Amino acid sequence: MSKKHNFGAGPCILPQEVFQQAAAAVLDFNGLSILEVSHRSPDFVAVMDEARASVKKALNVPDGYTVLYLQGGASLAFLISAMNMSGKNKKAGYVNTGAWATKAIKEGKNAGLDVDVIGSSEDKNFNYIPKGYSIGSDLDFLHLTSNNTIFGTQMKDFPSTDVPLVCDMSSDIFSRQINVADFDIIYAGAQKNLGPAGATLFIVKESILGNSTHPNIPTYLDLNTHFKKDSMFNTPPVFPVYTAMLNLRHMLANGGVAEMEKRSQAKADLLYNEIDHNALFAGTTAIEDRSNMNVTFTLTVDSLVDEFNEAWNAAGIVGLKGHRSVGGFRASMYNALEIESVKVLTDLMSDFAQRKG
Repeated sequence: MSKKHNFGAGPCILPQEVFQQAAAAVLDFNGLSILEVSHRSPDFVAVMDEARASVKKALNVPDGYTVLYLQGGASLAFLISAMNMSGKNKKAGYVNTGAWATKAIKEGKNAGLDVDVIGSSEDKNFNYIPKGYSIGSDLDFLHLTSNNTIFGTQMKDFPSTDVPLVCDMSSDIFSRQINVADFDIIYAGAQKNLGPAGATLFIVKESILGNSTHPNIPTYLDLNTHFKKDSMFNTPPVFPVYTAMLNLRHMLANGGVAEMEKRSQAKADLLYNEIDHNALFAGTTAIEDRSNMNVTFTLTVDSLVDEFNEAWNAAGIVGLKGHRSVGGFRASMYNALEIESVKVLTDLMSDFAQRKG
């Protein structure tokens, strides 16, 4: 079977070694399938411990933070973060940079908070990251979305403020080095750079736990519940956590996040260079805010779209179609995508332009 080059924005590509190890464990994990092993067994407790410790090692998480693996995806984390960060003012700031930030804002309101959208790029279909906004000192927290998969933008730095920061890093966590100490809560759906869908990673400053002023926070949505139980309050997503552990182990053995950042920049530079120097293609986002994870672009000649679609499909490229909100094309380049796959795409784009004059 010919090699497929997966540029899809949804469930992530993982290293082949990780796929093979995870697949083997479905059949035999110390005598049982990983799918049937008790989450209370010493074997799986060791998996959870390593999966949590490896996050701390990979991101240089300082003392005073806990790592949790929960369920529900970022869609539930929108509500969890708002409820847990609810303070004396019951007021939260949000920066709206796209579809997922918009949903986070909705859940902040559902949590009963007074929501202040202090910055938004909706006026230009989210093709840039808002800057220069004012952060009120009366905010209990400020919510950010580090990378926007649909619109292809990424925060290259984060605001410096005394207001506690909460950040959805679902689509670029582990692709670049960050200062965890700048944030009170970081959360991320696993299915981009960490592992299969089904687990949600939380990195939480321990000093915020148990301090929520929300009057009716459900037991499961209280992060302190999970902290007290070492991320095992109820049956965790065993297979996604196990696969995440394998992936983190592989990442740490191959240069860690610093190496992932280097590779990510190289892939982004290669593709953006082709877009910028090929008259048939144009980027859709502000150059200074371009995402290294999700590259969005269009053809400058509409009549060639069908032919280009046929060309990339024939080349074994998968998942290049852009989201309907933007149109065009989207190349998602998560950690495990090799630069050779990006080269296949850029060579195709170059050849296509030459053939079309």
